[in-house]
Amino acid sequence: MPFIEFSDVSFKYPEETDLALCNVNLSIEKGEFVSIVGANSSGKTTLGRLMNALLIPTNGKVIVDSLDTLDTNNIIPVRKRVGMIFQNPDNQIVATTVEEEVAFGPENLGIEPNEIRKRVEESLKSVGMYELRDRQPHLLSGGQKQRTACARALVTNPKLILADEPTGALDSKSAQMLIEMMANLNKDLGATILMVTHDSFTASYCNRILFIKDGKIFTELVRGENTRRQFFNKILDVVALLGGDVRDVR
Repeated sequence: MPFIEFSDVSFKYPEETDLALCNVNLSIEKGEFVSIVGANSSGKTTLGRLMNALLIPTNGKVIVDSLDTLDTNNIIPVRKRVGMIFQNPDNQIVATTVEEEVAFGPENLGIEPNEIRKRVEESLKSVGMYELRDRQPHLLSGGQKQRTACARALVTNPKLILADEPTGALDSKSAQMLIEMMANLNKDLGATILMVTHDSFTASYCNRILFIKDGKIFTELVRGENTRRQFFNKILDVVALLGGDVRDVR
């Protein structure tokens, strides 16, 4: 059974007259590295937020690890399974050191202190932030803040990491380092990763891409045996079909 499954999902924001998403059907398997690509207001962020019950479908069903998000009893269990990384890491900082920042989530879940220390160390090492564990988060670079956000998402052992425009506020070098790190988490740890982005260069690191336009899945690409450069060129072909309103390069 897919880890995430959308069945005829539509969504409308209360203040809007048009649907943000219209009859979307898709599935995401465990261990995939998937991008949702689209221009601003295409519905990609809405699609992502339906995956961890930040939003609930107006029509249809979203199933996450066999849990129906329409059931209010499943909202917290779903959010424990889906770790979120947002575009602006400054909006998520709550602690005075990197180590404390990463430990914040499991502490609130009541996890035993020795287990928290072990998880925090492993998470920071996996994203290359262990040596900066005593640094104050507000003194970090943008890329380092996003790496800390990745560690914070990993520390609660989620089954999927959902990153919403994780490179949006980063320079090109920091963005590439972050995406390469996420690709390694997928390859080496088997982490299931889903990225929401409007940057085709970022998307080229993924194994599968869902292109969304006007609240509908326009098409999808699977990397297969293509090199990343070949895959990137295929992405650009689809971008042209979309009207060029997705960034070709960072």
